[in-house]
Amino acid sequence: MRTFPIILPCHFGLEAVLKREINDLGYDIEQVEDGRVTILGDADAVCRTNIFLRTAERVLICVGRFKAFTYDELFENVKACPWDEFIPEDGRFWVTKASTVNSTLYSPSDIQSIVKKAMVEKLKQTYDKEWFDESGADYPVRVFINKDEVTVCLDTTGDSLHKRGYRIKAGKAPISETLAAALILMTPWRKDRILVDPFCGSGTFVIEAAMIAANIAPGMNREFTAEKWTNFIEKKLWYDAVSDAEDEINTNIDTDIQGYDIDPEVIRTAKENAVRAGVEKLVHFQVRPVSELSHHGKYGFIITNPPYGERLEEAATLPAIYSDLGRQFALLDTWSAYMITSYEDAEKYIGRKADKNRKIYNGMIKTFYYQFLGPKPPKRNKTMGD
Repeated sequence: MRTFPIILPCHFGLEAVLKREINDLGYDIEQVEDGRVTILGDADAVCRTNIFLRTAERVLICVGRFKAFTYDELFENVKACPWDEFIPEDGRFWVTKASTVNSTLYSPSDIQSIVKKAMVEKLKQTYDKEWFDESGADYPVRVFINKDEVTVCLDTTGDSLHKRGYRIKAGKAPISETLAAALILMTPWRKDRILVDPFCGSGTFVIEAAMIAANIAPGMNREFTAEKWTNFIEKKLWYDAVSDAEDEINTNIDTDIQGYDIDPEVIRTAKENAVRAGVEKLVHFQVRPVSELSHHGKYGFIITNPPYGERLEEAATLPAIYSDLGRQFALLDTWSAYMITSYEDAEKYIGRKADKNRKIYNGMIKTFYYQFLGPKPPKRNKTMGD
């Protein structure tokens, strides 16, 4: 099967988590850059990365990579790309996004227009036509220019991979599913350990943790743009990937994964989302304020996305919220807490300096992932026959 570079974008700062996922899928990594990891893969890899990866934002086939300082150079290099290997005669193609950073070519709209013209000229030569009705499947193109290096890609995913299909409604400040999964995978939490999100909102951390625990592939219940690319990705590859994903699911497990929120409406939404994700039996949601956070178990995890106070009227409530969280966390003396927030006084009101801290961009908001580490649980004694 023919191979090509596949670019997997992710949140800045979380490349290592995505690398681990890729290795677990069995693919070799070609290159790691800020916010993206590149592998060499085939049509089967397009299907499997879309269906199985929890932390990638989308799956892009790299059609060309080159330097361009003028629009003429951009046109000629795009025209030289092997579009005929990917786009059929009736394919509908357009540049859905162009971004440029620290480059001579700075106008996204001009870049989009020139790339489209160059593609048309290439396909005119290939199919010996002057006009394309573009009545077939969609082949959206994305262009990235960084320090005058142009990367031209076909977007196989469509809606971003954070859209798993279970979250129809969300709370006021939802965290994306891909970011939530990555933050969970950065911790030592495992399915046999307790996990509580005391600011669960629509349930993203809780549901993503349950999907990880039950081995539910994040993309198995949604559609992808490339499913219609039957000219070089056989339908059978998608069916086989989904079948393999179904074989790996195990919901017959004991879990203690809980979410609390003070808003009864968002708790109702979280429960509905859990049903759509197929994890309702593995999670527990409850209307409860953070001031009542407690648990009888030992060595548990708090993983949460508390209020940031982005609105001025909410900022005044933050000291009390973080103080309550810090006070209740201190009572859970064997627990660890992981918290993503942009609130700069978080440690002050938690009453403890974080053991580790990572800067992560949540959308356009600069946030910090505070990690308050508890003691490791004692190793279990192995009995004979284990």
